[in-house]
Amino acid sequence: MLGGDVGLELGARVAAAVDAALGVRITPEEALIRPAAPGRGADYQCNAAMGLAKRVGRPAREVAADVVAHLDAADLAEPPEVAGPGFVNFALRRDWLEARLADLAADERLGVPAAAEPRRYAIDYGSPNVAKEMHVGHLRSAIIGDAVVRLLEFAGHDVVRHNHLGDWGTPFGMLIEHLTELDAGGSAGHSIGDLNAFYQAARRKFDGDPDFADRARRRVVALQSGDEETLSLWRELVRASEQHFAEVYALLDVKLDDDDYYGESFYNPFLDEVVEELAAAGLTEVSDGAVCVFLPGFVNRDGQRLPLIVRKSDGGYGYAATDLATVRYWTRDRKATDLLYVVGTPQAQHFRMIFETAARMGWLDDDHHAVHIGFGSVLGEDGKVLRTRAGGAVKLVSLLREAVDRAAAVIAERAELPDELRADVARAVGIGAVKYADLSGDREKDYVFAWDRMLAMEGNTSVYVQYANARARSVLSRAGHTGGAVSLDSPIERALAVKLLQLPAAVATAVAEFAPHKLCTYLYETAVAFSAFYEHCPILKAPDDRTRDSRLALAHLSSRTLTLGLSLLGIAAPAAL
Repeated sequence: MLGGDVGLELGARVAAAVDAALGVRITPEEALIRPAAPGRGADYQCNAAMGLAKRVGRPAREVAADVVAHLDAADLAEPPEVAGPGFVNFALRRDWLEARLADLAADERLGVPAAAEPRRYAIDYGSPNVAKEMHVGHLRSAIIGDAVVRLLEFAGHDVVRHNHLGDWGTPFGMLIEHLTELDAGGSAGHSIGDLNAFYQAARRKFDGDPDFADRARRRVVALQSGDEETLSLWRELVRASEQHFAEVYALLDVKLDDDDYYGESFYNPFLDEVVEELAAAGLTEVSDGAVCVFLPGFVNRDGQRLPLIVRKSDGGYGYAATDLATVRYWTRDRKATDLLYVVGTPQAQHFRMIFETAARMGWLDDDHHAVHIGFGSVLGEDGKVLRTRAGGAVKLVSLLREAVDRAAAVIAERAELPDELRADVARAVGIGAVKYADLSGDREKDYVFAWDRMLAMEGNTSVYVQYANARARSVLSRAGHTGGAVSLDSPIERALAVKLLQLPAAVATAVAEFAPHKLCTYLYETAVAFSAFYEHCPILKAPDDRTRDSRLALAHLSSRTLTLGLSLLGIAAPAAL
């Protein structure tokens, strides 16, 4: 089996037939093998004939028939059929399917291969600001980033997480100066909510009091120059903030901890060197006192050259210098081959400029890549950015706790659970619902946050997938064993078997495209196939022991598949629901 993927195995056979029939070399991927649409009477279809017809100057159906005539796939598929304008339909052999399911049952990875050539990924996600309470705007970076990390790690890559905290610059001069004037003793003893309020007050003073603004700027200089009193206050701000971040990440079950914190302050010692290297490479010029990089093709709305400002006219550094230092550090010092940035799509142009500058410096090249994993906004049901009724940002801790409370209410209506399980299941369902609602759509698009929809028992929700898995685990628990050899006696059993074989392809696509929604779609389709099987193919009351054991084996394989898939999204799979 090529990589554990049925589609690639068929693709390899088709590619060999294309070479034999037409003298044209294509890859298994270029054979365009796709799961067949419902109602076609097939499991897979090949869509390559239409494109090949243009290359060889022959009718597509004739090309398809010629390829079929040279195809060697009798061991895994029934004789293929040419349909429509040139599609080739494949139905997998029953004995091959049954043997393949036995292979999957014996494989702890369920047919998903590990990467043949592992790479070293450094992924930037999370990225909240110190002294500010995390809000719904931080939700998507954490959830999407965590899913990508889990997928890459399962694929066998070396993944280094880094949480690029906003912990440096003018905002901290404002806040520390404000705290000093209040004689508030730094942040010791203060909650993140206190610091949030202090920051807002400091911002108002900075914007309205020129004398305070001057003192705040001097405080930034003191911070950057290592003044111990200022640094001590700053450390207290960071410590209190990291405690808050840890609480949120624990509630979300996101893989970020203290060792993953790389704030903007971490890169501060490198900024002078970065600008010096840019200048030595001839990439900078001074514009209105600021040191800038001007890249060809980047212009503003008026058609004027768009600057990437690496050092401001007052001598301070902005985001561009820090981001360039980040690329340099992770590729040069930490030997990362791939840099991933899970940041909202409004920053797309900024990252294009950062990546092009880094490439001109040689920090990115054929062996070192960078990808901006962009995402849209979280919207309320009114279609606007999600906010509280008062118009403020929705606090993330409050939102997550509400998710758990709402899930508890849904569960109470559906099942009677022991007290010791109720809280754990409510958390698994509530947090899972929030994550899945985020991950199940194309990440580049905005999505609407709607409680009723994300906690629904029907449709493409985590609750539906979790419930299908819980039903499988329940029947296995009652049976007391996981079954025996699979015998696919009905079309419904066969449809479930074919879907279970598609896990490797779903994982491979999600990894390659950093697209968790592709895995979500697969899990939903698998849950639908299992639910149909559960409803129409009696398991514990099967007509005979052979059928009972076969169906238990299918239920067990389904549960393992759903559990693994959910875990790759960072979602728990409770045994009861």
